[in-house]
Amino acid sequence: MSDVPLGAFLSGGLDSSLIVALARRSLGRPLHTFSVGLENSGDLQAARRLSRHLDTIHHEHILTIEEVMDKLPEIIYHLESFDRDLVRSAIPCYFTSRLAAREVKVILTGEGADELFAGYDYYKDIDDPDQVLHGELRRSVASLHNINLQRVDRLTMAHSLEGRVPFLDLEMIRLAQEVPAKFKLKGEPPIEKWILRQAFEDVLPPDILWRKKQQFDEGSGTVELLDQALKGAMNEEEAKSRQRQFPEAMLRCPEECYYHKLFMQVFERSGPILQNVGRWAERPEWISRNAS
Repeated sequence: MSDVPLGAFLSGGLDSSLIVALARRSLGRPLHTFSVGLENSGDLQAARRLSRHLDTIHHEHILTIEEVMDKLPEIIYHLESFDRDLVRSAIPCYFTSRLAAREVKVILTGEGADELFAGYDYYKDIDDPDQVLHGELRRSVASLHNINLQRVDRLTMAHSLEGRVPFLDLEMIRLAQEVPAKFKLKGEPPIEKWILRQAFEDVLPPDILWRKKQQFDEGSGTVELLDQALKGAMNEEEAKSRQRQFPEAMLRCPEECYYHKLFMQVFERSGPILQNVGRWAERPEWISRNAS
């Protein structure tokens, strides 16, 4: 329920598409939807398809290398992190939030579905669904506050936009935890979020319902854009020097070293912030030991 204008991020993937479809049904009237990406990116095309199907009031923004590089310091400032994966996903989140703030005050997002229903590729390496996969999904949900939810909250609020996450409603979390993990990854090869797709076969078009998972930065074309934009931004030698200079930051690649450089530039007093930087953790050792 909302007393202010309401919209939804729409990447055209399963999670955001389900949110939009159910919100559209609940409201009984057209809903504002928002997408960003490179021209002809998979997300933009899928979002247009679903918008037509559901009759939403659709808005989109085409990303350019120049615009992303210009806004990258500001994005890192609001994100308060230099983690490569967080920065990559923060870029489309920033521009989608900016777009949405022109029309609405509250935005619905699909965060949480991957962690609740096994949406990431690395889950497929786990061959023990009852114990190991279930345990890793619980760990993934418990760590959301430090990664994706931090990114969504900070990048939406940078534009005075309130983000809401329906998949992480407490009743939804309880329900998802009761579903055996073997139904979340099912088939050969395994289909991620299988039970979620089955549950909503009558809600979404088949090409959207069964669309393969792509992370926000992949589907929007952000990864492709950054591969071009960051060429020469920091070479291997410069990255190694920065890793030696800041061992406590645990910088993992030249791209992350470049983000760390921008991070240190945008914060005059970075010390207190560094103590709370959101980071994606390395895959836990107990996952690797139990992977097939």
